[in-house]
Amino acid sequence: MIRSGNSLRIVVLSGPVSAGKLTLAGFLRDRYGAHVVRTREFIKERIARVKDERRALQRAGERLDRADNGAWVREGLVRVIESAQAGATPTGMFVVDSVRIPGQIEAIRQAFGPAVHHVHLYAEDDELQQRYAQKGARTRELPEYQEVQKNKTERGIIELAKLADLVVATDRCLPEAVLVRATALLGLYSRNRTPLVDVLVGGQYGSEGKGNIVGYIAPEYDFLVRVGGPNAGHQVYREPNPEVYHHLPSGTGRAYGAKLLIGAGAVLYPKGLLTEINEHNVSADRLSIHPQAMIIEDADRELEGQMLARIGSTAQGVGAASARKIMGRGGNTDPVVRLAKDVPELRPYIRDTEEILERAFVQGCSVQLEGTQGTTLSIHHGDYPYVTSRDTTVAGCLADAGIAVTRVRRVVMVCRSYPIRVADPSIEGETSGPMASPVTYQELSKRSGIDIDPLMKIETTTTTKRQRRVGNFDWEQSRRSTFLNGPTDIALTFVDYLDIKNRGAFRFEQLTPETLRFVEEVERVTGVPVSLISTNFSLEKRN
Repeated sequence: MIRSGNSLRIVVLSGPVSAGKLTLAGFLRDRYGAHVVRTREFIKERIARVKDERRALQRAGERLDRADNGAWVREGLVRVIESAQAGATPTGMFVVDSVRIPGQIEAIRQAFGPAVHHVHLYAEDDELQQRYAQKGARTRELPEYQEVQKNKTERGIIELAKLADLVVATDRCLPEAVLVRATALLGLYSRNRTPLVDVLVGGQYGSEGKGNIVGYIAPEYDFLVRVGGPNAGHQVYREPNPEVYHHLPSGTGRAYGAKLLIGAGAVLYPKGLLTEINEHNVSADRLSIHPQAMIIEDADRELEGQMLARIGSTAQGVGAASARKIMGRGGNTDPVVRLAKDVPELRPYIRDTEEILERAFVQGCSVQLEGTQGTTLSIHHGDYPYVTSRDTTVAGCLADAGIAVTRVRRVVMVCRSYPIRVADPSIEGETSGPMASPVTYQELSKRSGIDIDPLMKIETTTTTKRQRRVGNFDWEQSRRSTFLNGPTDIALTFVDYLDIKNRGAFRFEQLTPETLRFVEEVERVTGVPVSLISTNFSLEKRN
């Protein structure tokens, strides 16, 4: 027996012609990177000048079987695996398409032991005949299915079901269901139950600095996922100018090797999204958008500008589009509902993101899920009506992305030392909602030692360019956000607002004594460690 790695899987397929073996092998190749091995290629290697037609291949295979009872298939498989592994302990998935006698199966099991999984496919004769009539000409076929069945070995293949680990009637389920059953047999669904998803959410009113935190840690991940819509603009500070992301994950420009996903719960404005894609040179094979993400129309933006100005809405059409997605199920909205799959310009990016994530989990890939806005703006848990149009908590982000809670490894809740809100009623005659303990910019400048002009420039909204309100740290808010999100970590931002001297800190102990006491109290109130501290929005000065 060959000594194999724990992750080696040999999938042996059997079944009559047209039972669906090639389709299953292709699925396993495309979904899980399996190496598909065709036994007819072994025959052509062994017997020179054999014709590439079914009857000639059947007879040649029988001649080889008589010589060693099917061991030739095992020997060919060993050569392929050894060549692919270059002398290392064999790992990966190899699909044998297909075996025809018990001796072939027994020889492979003797060589690879428990790494072998035998799947037998079959269907009723009427279905097989119909499929056979539709086959292509890759291997020249016999004119009628009955001619195939005249071969003694072919007639005996039905008996291989008795030796199989899984037997599937392919005329009773779709090809995707056959794949699901085979995948379960291989243990791929249960192979890696280790949580692989880190979720990052805002713990206040938004603008906590999530984009910059995401950009900082993004290179650690294989996949970056974003939900929400263009009413949230995330900045990643890079010289000479910051990058702004309204649709794409904020780590797009920092983690070049990561795949980008936009989930089904996202709301998209195609013009803006396509502009971002072009600005950041995102290729179609890197970005995947769920086909059911909702599309914002210009009419949605106009409607929000008229109806929601008094609560400080960014008027990007996200809420109006979301409402149409709900109300348009009967086709009775104007404009009619369009999903991402209905936009021609987006079609190169349209893929089932949930299927991609499932494959990523099977392969042990790490995933970063980036939430937008802040917990206190949740449509369900915020101070209605001063809320956004979606649930901004961890639970809402997971639902929008199509990720189960059991996949979550870490939850990072981002909080500012001084939270913000937009729409100051004393200036604009409107309000985005209450703020527990407002602070003037004059007072903040005095406390922090930062000049008032740069403070006010920093505190301008990314999307609408409005001046923000600033408030003292809201301890009750942080406690409630912790309750709603269950974070494992706190990322504390804008600690230079506590004291400008913190901008010179590169290690925790270099923060001012007052700042250290503040951090300790945040940990005490939330019961969660502060594992990341932002002292300044540049890549070099972040702890």
